[in-house]
Amino acid sequence: MDSRKRILARNKAIASGLMAVAAILFVVARTQKGHGAWEWVAAFSEAAMVGALADWFAVVALFRHPLGIPIPHTAIIKNKKDAIAGNLADFIRDKFLAPETLIGKLREQNPAERLTVYLMSRNNADELASGLTRVFSDSLGFLDDDRVQHILRTAISDRIENFDLSSSVGVLLDTLRNDNRHQIVLDEMLNRFAVWLSTPESQAKLANSIDTMVTKEYPLLSHFIPNRDQFSKGAGEKIVRRLNEYIQEINVDPAHELRQTFDDAVTGFIARLKTDRELRNKIEAIKLEAVQNPFLSEYVLNLIGDLKIWLNNDLKQPHSMIREKIAEAVSGLGRTLSRNHALQDSLNEHLEKMVTNYGDRLRTAIARHISETVQQWETDDYVAEIELSIGSDLQFIRMNGTLVGGVIGLLLHAVALLLM
Repeated sequence: MDSRKRILARNKAIASGLMAVAAILFVVARTQKGHGAWEWVAAFSEAAMVGALADWFAVVALFRHPLGIPIPHTAIIKNKKDAIAGNLADFIRDKFLAPETLIGKLREQNPAERLTVYLMSRNNADELASGLTRVFSDSLGFLDDDRVQHILRTAISDRIENFDLSSSVGVLLDTLRNDNRHQIVLDEMLNRFAVWLSTPESQAKLANSIDTMVTKEYPLLSHFIPNRDQFSKGAGEKIVRRLNEYIQEINVDPAHELRQTFDDAVTGFIARLKTDRELRNKIEAIKLEAVQNPFLSEYVLNLIGDLKIWLNNDLKQPHSMIREKIAEAVSGLGRTLSRNHALQDSLNEHLEKMVTNYGDRLRTAIARHISETVQQWETDDYVAEIELSIGSDLQFIRMNGTLVGGVIGLLLHAVALLLM
């Protein structure tokens, strides 16, 4: 049996027992004609019995009709279920969830400071990272479902097919050009080319190409060149040196002719991306061919599969790299918050704004949920649950009513004797 039921039954028995004792004392006192001490017992028991009956009626009337008689304004909790549900919901909405109450509690708790202290603890960071990695690991299996993969493929394909690649590339290049960052790209390309030219492998390929060209274009002359390997190598080195000098000239001259040519080429290409229908159609065709290419799709899926396997294997390790990185990021966020009080204030202010902006809708929804849930309960179950919750305490009212009523009876008897 539920402990609440046992306590309720015990307290009911005690309260009823006291009422029965009062009734027995009353009968015995009356049979003694109320002489001597029995006169006081009669006064005590009579008032105690009245108090016990009155409180019994009041307590029972909260939950059901006393003795099954439908007396008006009894079985209050049963008959007023909908009203109680609405009032309870309104009370919680207006008192517990009022925006000013929630904001006051937020300011009192200072959530940003509490979050900072929590995140700075390495143990908390490790626990949070472990929880996140468990969720992440469990979620990876979701990707194996054929239906999920089909939806992902379809969604990605639709996104790419509807993506205006020409206009997007044009906007990107236009942004680079406006900030003159396309010249930085040119510098990087030239520098990488210079680095490549300086390697022995590239110079050997260049020398070999010069030797092949001389043999093919000038076969007769090639027979009169002494030490052709040294000649080709020296020619290659001179070409590399001259190219490097040219690259250096470009690097130090912001107004170099090549830069202007490159700028004109980029500007023209941007204009074509926006207006040249033929170029746009070619780019669109290349994009669609890439999207619909089964080998490319299979390659992407294999990459995703390999990534999932690697993630799974890492997350199962006791010293997971991902878990360590997440824990470090969490601790780093805590340290950043601890040093930056302005960031803490901003976080608290945003939380208060969220309460202000969404509090009314949320508290109304919670109140409606409470009201509807209580109204949907079975009436008998609802009454029984409330009685189990507060019925035991109400039995003390009956006990106190019996004893206090008896004491009042004694006082009234004493006053009556004094007035005689």
